[in-house]
Amino acid sequence: MPGFGTNGPSVAVARRAGSRRRERFIQQLFLLPAVAYILIFFGYPVVKNVVMGFQNYSMKSFFTGKAPWVGLQNYESVVSSPIFSSALINTIVFTICSIAGQFVIGLAIALYFRKRFPLNDLLRSLILLPWLLPLIVSSAIWRWLLDQDNGALNRILELLLLADRPGWLTTTSLSLVACILVNIWIGIPFNVAILYSGLQEIPEELYEAGQLDGATGWTAFRWITWPLMRPVVSVVLMLGVIYTLKVMDLILGLTGGGPANSSQTLATQSYHLSFVQFQFGQGAAMANILVAISLIFALLYLYINKFAGKS
Repeated sequence: MPGFGTNGPSVAVARRAGSRRRERFIQQLFLLPAVAYILIFFGYPVVKNVVMGFQNYSMKSFFTGKAPWVGLQNYESVVSSPIFSSALINTIVFTICSIAGQFVIGLAIALYFRKRFPLNDLLRSLILLPWLLPLIVSSAIWRWLLDQDNGALNRILELLLLADRPGWLTTTSLSLVACILVNIWIGIPFNVAILYSGLQEIPEELYEAGQLDGATGWTAFRWITWPLMRPVVSVVLMLGVIYTLKVMDLILGLTGGGPANSSQTLATQSYHLSFVQFQFGQGAAMANILVAISLIFALLYLYINKFAGKS
């Protein structure tokens, strides 16, 4: 049978190649719904927003479909606005203070829960509640708690003779501070959940070996916990920055960006331009600037994540 030795292997190779092609085709079919969802609900809005940033888009444009092309005029108007500089500074302060507070408190709580004690699992589950609540609900609750006249916080401070009913949401010097404190409260559960999972991956044998060399407490944290937690920490910080930059509904629910734009950020200003002043082109331009800033941090996150994976 001379033909069998010649054609048999080639037929088997062709069948395997055809099977692999069918498998790849089936895999691509399963990806199509996800790709279509991303393109429709994420890709199209982003492209539409970028295009609107270069148009004079008004209420009339929604009915006529016509929006004159104005080039960089919207960006010039947005950047030259006196509100832009204060909104940019507020965004930076809001982001840095929120991330710092969330991370430090979240790490401390995660380290505390690493120790086994009664009701550990129950308390760790309850601490996730602020993260599960819708932001608009959280802002409504905190708006009542921080009310100057009838808020629970001012009542407690007054009883303790510590303060005379400060206007947390109505004073220009305190409105941004109040938003930061509430955002820290909301972001702590996320930091606890991610950091706690990272702590669980550190082998106990390392701490036992460290104890033999006298590495306990702060020394163990510095030389064992922190080096092994760096990849997780970088992910938590980058995701926290990306998320905090776009916080809008919390600030709108608490202060609306006021008083006197003292708590206005780039995200809330974009909302006001689009849905309060109905200057959709300028609102889109402001949103595009915020997207560009978030994209920079997203690329930085991917780079750090890739670097951490190699190390």
